Amino acid sequence: MTVYPFTSNAAVRSGVVRVTLAGELDLDTAPHVREAVTACLAKQPVSLCLDLSGISFCDCAGLSALLRARTSVLRAGVDLAVEGVGSQLARLLSLIGADDILAWGNAAMDTASAPHAPGTATTRREAEPAAVGEASLRDLLA
Repeated sequence: MTVYPFTSNAAVRSGVVRVTLAGELDLDTAPHVREAVTACLAKQPVSLCLDLSGISFCDCAGLSALLRARTSVLRAGVDLAVEGVGSQLARLLSLIGADDILAWGNAAMDTASAPHAPGTATTRREAEPAAVGEASLRDLLA
């Protein structure tokens, strides 16, 4: 049962879509991630920023929804930036060996020249997989 209601908001500006997720991301709410990302991709953005700073809890169903959203965004040829990966989600990613996929770093998106703040990751559509583990996980999600 979800204690903190799940919300998703999207804003489009100059070809960049920002999807902000908040609340508990679990079996009940995971389908909403796909719906939000699919609706945003229909707008044909250049890049999509997934803000996870409001996620208070994420289980394996939520994690699966995030990884599938990542796959959908990259398959659409859209750059992906992930912000606000909290400690609980970071630990979950680490436990499955996927911490480089939605982890944070200091890479810059094509739409910005300054590096992102800590807690942010960027995946460029033309980039090669960062590690063998990422390629394997991507194959599993396909």
